[in-house]
Amino acid sequence: MIGRIRGILIDKQAPDILIDVHGVCYEVQAPMSTVYQLPPLGQNVELHTHLVVREDAHLLYAFFSLEERHMFRSLIKVSGVGPKMALAILSGMAVDEFVRTVRTNDLASLTRMPGVGRKTAERLVVEMKDKLAEWGVTEMHAAPTNPKSGGSSDRQMTQEAETALVALGYKPQEASRIIAQVLKSSGDLTRSEDLIRLALRSVAQS
Repeated sequence: MIGRIRGILIDKQAPDILIDVHGVCYEVQAPMSTVYQLPPLGQNVELHTHLVVREDAHLLYAFFSLEERHMFRSLIKVSGVGPKMALAILSGMAVDEFVRTVRTNDLASLTRMPGVGRKTAERLVVEMKDKLAEWGVTEMHAAPTNPKSGGSSDRQMTQEAETALVALGYKPQEASRIIAQVLKSSGDLTRSEDLIRLALRSVAQS
């Protein structure tokens, strides 16, 4: 099991990240909550990881905090929830927000996540409630932005944001619609990470 990775951030096309570890580049996937906190390209980064071994691939998932990784591991143990859905859930809501959602039986919030239907939401509440009984809930804080990472053109930013949403499970037309709505109300964005954050927040609040 690969539990942690430390190296130079080479590329990030959310949710995919490329990290150079002494000349070997590892391709990992991460929830948006982790992507938001990545340093600029070319700088060192250290992430906690979870390896999923399949017959056709070895997939490495990375997380900024141990808390996120612990929640990811708990989620994929729920019947019908795979790594992709777990990643989408952690991208759409913070860990503490998910805990509150389960504790309050908020099925509506869960079904806003891509791929989470009513039955899956009900299973999440039933199977996760006991696991989260002792989970400490803290106040929500927005993930810090990194102004040093630089901006991008409007077209590139839009494409990166739409690609990220599709990778998280949203349909292409739905991703385009969500991004267009966010750009209409927040036209001064320069970073795809900020656009993705606002898009996911708008879905969660709709």
